Amino acid sequence: MAPSSKGEFGPDWLRGRLSHLLPGFPDVEICVALSGGIDSTALLAALAEMSTGRTRLRAVHVNHGLHPNAKRWSAHCRKLARQLEVPLEVVTVRVPRERGASLEEAARVARYRSLAARLRRGEILLTAHTRDDQLETVLLQLFRGCGLPGLAAMPAVARLGPGTIARPLLACSRAELESWVRDRGLRWIEDDTNEDERFDRNYLRRRVLPAVRERWPGVGPAVARSARHAAEAQGLLTALARADLERASDGPALAVKALRGLPLERRRNVLRLWIASGGRTLPDSRRLDEIAGPLIEARADAHPRVEWAREASADGDAGKRCIVTREADLLSLAEHAPVLDPEVSTLHLGWDWRLSSYTALPDGSLLQLTPERHGPIDLDALPPRLVICWRRGGERLRVRHGGPRRTLKSLLREARVPLAERARLPLIFGDGALIAAADRWLDESVRAPPEARHRGRIVWVQPARLPDAPGPPPARLC
Repeated sequence: MAPSSKGEFGPDWLRGRLSHLLPGFPDVEICVALSGGIDSTALLAALAEMSTGRTRLRAVHVNHGLHPNAKRWSAHCRKLARQLEVPLEVVTVRVPRERGASLEEAARVARYRSLAARLRRGEILLTAHTRDDQLETVLLQLFRGCGLPGLAAMPAVARLGPGTIARPLLACSRAELESWVRDRGLRWIEDDTNEDERFDRNYLRRRVLPAVRERWPGVGPAVARSARHAAEAQGLLTALARADLERASDGPALAVKALRGLPLERRRNVLRLWIASGGRTLPDSRRLDEIAGPLIEARADAHPRVEWAREASADGDAGKRCIVTREADLLSLAEHAPVLDPEVSTLHLGWDWRLSSYTALPDGSLLQLTPERHGPIDLDALPPRLVICWRRGGERLRVRHGGPRRTLKSLLREARVPLAERARLPLIFGDGALIAAADRWLDESVRAPPEARHRGRIVWVQPARLPDAPGPPPARLC
């Protein structure tokens, strides 16, 4: 549905487009992402003209603080919003400047995070992306070697935060919008950074596309159709991946046996969905191939792993790494565990639990021994001085009365403890013998019999579970 000689862009055309995209229209809440440029000016002005009172309309302008005129642009958007009688919120964001990273991409990420954070539940964010934007996006994704999700480019409607993002102008050209804005005598912002050809999109827009359009005048609508075809194909692949994921899932992990039964391309397909559904950055093609092939085909006792850098988030997760680990017949996905300092990798920490009921470990976790009426530990059988060590290999425990002494390695494998956690599992020794592996397993020698009078329990408090503010230390055990 594109503007034509029979239906020029304007309030009536936009009303029809929104009715097609938004099932509840006009009884909806709409928030417009207002940059102040021609496209978003046209969108907001047309919405203001067609507003009937049933549609609740507001706008948000994001000030990235990157341009010397950023404050003037914010003032312009305030003036335009007052002129159109639309409530406006101006938001200032901080864009991280990292060496080697694209400032343009960092600004885009910061902008969308800010907009998503300000959406109300069920509210619809409208952006003014045009057919020209879609063409540029598809070509840039193609040049970068992206797959179907990249070639599908910008969807007309998608989820965003607690609401929805919609792009009703994907059928319009910039020229059509500019003509409409000029006819109404509206003013807009001219961003001089759009002339800077150091940015890929600007170079494409100024140098490449004029020649392409001269040769192929209908390239915009044609590429938009290709993007829709790619989006449909991606939808089918996602549905197939969901079905494969349901069959392969073993809790949060994936069963290697189920993955081995899939062709390589379907393995990659389900792995993408599995990783993305955990909110983590997808690996590049080489690492994805490594997971789908050698990692899955490796021996069960090989414990292979594949790591890649996680995209920096608003929570300051820059520097973290994602990791897929093969543990026996399962694939697990997690953030990279912090590497312990070599100085504490051979931990030998004494703990007199009668003087202090807790002890702090070098990785930031705590071991705590608390009295408990029905606790599993016989405090009278517990040596007064304990020693905490990391795993070295070969440790054994008798976890059942009269049962065999089991290797800790086999217990960890059966319990499917992630490899990253195994490396930092604190072991508790008494009189030279292993009596507990953190709060997971307890040796029979200190397990409380029914007649035990003094009982307790060991708790391993890891950093993610520690309280934000320190409280009083746990009560002393006597």
